[in-house]
Amino acid sequence: MSAAGPSADGRAVAEYRIEDLAHASGATVRTIRGYQDRGLLPTPERRGRANVYRNTHLARLRQIADLLDRGYTLASIKELLEAWDTGRGLGGVLGLAAEVHGPWTDERAGRITRAELEARFGGHPDDEAVAEAVELGILERVPGLDDEFLVPSPQELSVAAELHAAGVPLSAISGHLRELRGQVEQIASRFLEFTTEHVFARYLGHRPPTDADAAAAASMVRRLRPLAQQTVDAELARAMRVFATRHLDRHLTTEEPCPPRPAEPTLMSVDLPADTIRAVERLVGRQNTGPFVAAAAEREVRARTLDALASSHGNVREVGQKA
Repeated sequence: MSAAGPSADGRAVAEYRIEDLAHASGATVRTIRGYQDRGLLPTPERRGRANVYRNTHLARLRQIADLLDRGYTLASIKELLEAWDTGRGLGGVLGLAAEVHGPWTDERAGRITRAELEARFGGHPDDEAVAEAVELGILERVPGLDDEFLVPSPQELSVAAELHAAGVPLSAISGHLRELRGQVEQIASRFLEFTTEHVFARYLGHRPPTDADAAAAASMVRRLRPLAQQTVDAELARAMRVFATRHLDRHLTTEEPCPPRPAEPTLMSVDLPADTIRAVERLVGRQNTGPFVAAAAEREVRARTLDALASSHGNVREVGQKA
């Protein structure tokens, strides 16, 4: 149950214990404490041994829930709330911050339980893979919930699941994503430099920008937001068509069969007496024994061939003389 305490002007102000705040907001006690640890909630008033929360905390919890449903990450929500609390987020500046920190895609964030995650990736627990997914931002831990994750991009998670189902190891998927992310970040950085130089310099050339300039810049961000993705989509489609065609042609091209190679002569191993081997080793060294034996055998073959030719020539001459 909430209670009512006096405000500075004497009016009653609703007060909540953390359990009552959880009930009123729909969040769990662990989630509220997790938001406090991350600086997303104002510090409650300490009264004795209990924390006292007010309507400002309830409004903030509802605001966080609304931003999560709209696809904002907890990190982006924290920046927006800090801007709001310091007054920098009022008017046009808040609109600009909301446009920049808001989702840059029509895709909506989702949630997934640990059991559902394991089922999509083979049904086996893998704490190391989950930790790496959190590090890469594919998953975000929900404060107060150990078995549930926020999924900023369900589409990216689905791609990983399809690749894993096709036989790609999770470590290879993570490594590929790291490499791809670095390349895409370079594209994003170049696009921002380009648009800042040619578009946003006129609005953000002075700090802080006026409310009107910030509002105009926010409107321009809204107009230009889809251009980066549309350009990358078109160029990626073109590049994939070109390289996939080359890749397929290279693997399907029929090459002329090579003519059969002549059969290699059959080699025969010959065992030499151990005494002969030792004698050769003493003569030329162990490392030269093989080449020496081969050379000696070849020399003997050539000598016998010459002897045979000479003998044949002698026999021919003898026959001639008799004739």
